[in-house]
Amino acid sequence: MELVSLGVGDAFTARYWSTCAAVEAEGSRLLIDCPHPIRRVLAGASLDVGDLDAVVITHNHADHVSGLEGLLFFSWFVLRRKLTLIAHPEVLDDLWHGHLRAGMCRLIDPVTHAGHDHVLSDYAEIVPLDESRPVQVGPFALSCRRTIHHVPTFALRIEAGGASLGWSADTAYDEGLIAWLAEADRLVHETNLGAHTPYEKLAALPEDLRQRMWLVHYLDHFDTESSVIEPLREGERYVIEPRVG
Repeated sequence: MELVSLGVGDAFTARYWSTCAAVEAEGSRLLIDCPHPIRRVLAGASLDVGDLDAVVITHNHADHVSGLEGLLFFSWFVLRRKLTLIAHPEVLDDLWHGHLRAGMCRLIDPVTHAGHDHVLSDYAEIVPLDESRPVQVGPFALSCRRTIHHVPTFALRIEAGGASLGWSADTAYDEGLIAWLAEADRLVHETNLGAHTPYEKLAALPEDLRQRMWLVHYLDHFDTESSVIEPLREGERYVIEPRVG
């Protein structure tokens, strides 16, 4: 399994793209979160919408989901196919009515100008996450766990190709969540201010855990060079291998 780092910044970044990534295994590619402008974000890693098989959304804050309308429209109008859209039911409940519906609920025929109503399932194959069990999408087995954040938000554990990745999503510091993520071979954890996880808390974790962790969602002025935990770098590719022992 490989991780392609696409964006590492927060909602207010002027330096990076907002945090998102692609996971690759067995010829399939899964996008984690979808900020705008997603095609430019993908282009930084020489990818495009047609290279994606599915997208998983952790929560409905704009820096994680604002590119989804463009992603689905590109698939609909240009690629003439549906993407698989994965999210927890609480995220899905708000995703259409609270975010996408205003711009996507009605399309007109370019010749007749007749209007046609649409719903989310017209644009995407919808797969709900389940907190009680992993959900299989292609080669990926996705487990989820609720985080501590302003809106319903779900961390992920993704297993494929014999390896596993933990993805914290946005969250306040949560020792239980870190223990859950640490069951994976490698883990990606956010760090920021407010209802997020302070870097100092992560830096105080045991060294063996820090060595398996990458940072994302960091501030523009975060000192990446002196961090005791490796920050992900945009456009870089990382191999995730099973732990030995």
